[in-house]
Amino acid sequence: KDIEFIRSFYYNKLEFTRFSSSVGKFVGFTEYGVKNAAAWNNNPSILSRAKAQKEAYCLNNIQIDYNNIL
Repeated sequence: KDIEFIRSFYYNKLEFTRFSSSVGKFVGFTEYGVKNAAAWNNNPSILSRAKAQKEAYCLNNIQIDYNNIL
């Protein structure tokens, strides 16, 4: 439960949009990012795909990563 999936989008080293599995939606940080976040949050297929990435990527790889760190 303490695993969080974060996907950030950058342009010119400036983060404009981020998806966080703990928030459950996209958040925009610039004017362009706010517009993208609103569009992506209103599209159920994009939002559900982003939410599924935690299970598809994080939960399948956490044990591998944990064993490599130790």
